[in-house]
Amino acid sequence: MPYRLRTASRVLLGLHLLLLGWLSLRQVPAAWTSPPNLTPLAPVRQALSLGGAAAVRQLGSGLLPLAPVGVLLPLAVGSPSRSRLASFLRTTAAAALLGTALEILEGWAPGHVLDVDDILLGTAGAALAHLLLVPPLRALERRRTATAPAARPTAPAAVPAPAERAEGRDGTRPRPVPAAALSVLGSTAAPRG
Repeated sequence: MPYRLRTASRVLLGLHLLLLGWLSLRQVPAAWTSPPNLTPLAPVRQALSLGGAAAVRQLGSGLLPLAPVGVLLPLAVGSPSRSRLASFLRTTAAAALLGTALEILEGWAPGHVLDVDDILLGTAGAALAHLLLVPPLRALERRRTATAPAARPTAPAAVPAPAERAEGRDGTRPRPVPAAALSVLGSTAAPRG
C-alpha cells in the first residue's frame, strides 16, 4: 500500500475519532432524558414502524457514525495481502469495541442516553462499509502494483582493480603508490578545522 495513502488514512481516521469523541462528550441541553435502552433492537423496530423517511433517518443516524472506521482502519493498518475474512473480522471487532467505548462515554455526558442499538447499528455500519468498499480498493491496489514497472536498483559503476587499469601512453602500467604516501597526502589535503 502506498505510503501516502496509508498516512492519509491514519490522519483521516484520527480526525474522525476525535469528532466522534467530541460528539459523544459534548453537553446536550435537554429538559429531560429517557431511560437507558438496554433492550437490543427495540428502537430499530420502533423506527421501522414509523416507515418512510423517518425510519431511514433514524436508522442512518445509527449506521453512519462508525461507517468510516470500516474503511479507514483497514487502509491505515491493514495490508492488501491479508485475507478478506481476517480483515473483516478485525475491523468489525474494532468497530464494536469503539462503539461500546463511545456509548459508555456518552452515558456519562449530560443529555446523552446509553443505547445498545447505537453499538449494534454502528458495528453494522462499519461492517457494511468494509464489505462494500475495502475489497474493491484492495483489488485496485493489487492491480496497480502488478502493472507498475518494477524498480530496478542501479548498480554503482565498477571501479577497475589496480591490475586492470589502463596502461599509460608509453605502454607501461602506473606504479602503485605506497600506503604511507597516501596517508601523508590525505593528511595534508584534509581541511583543518
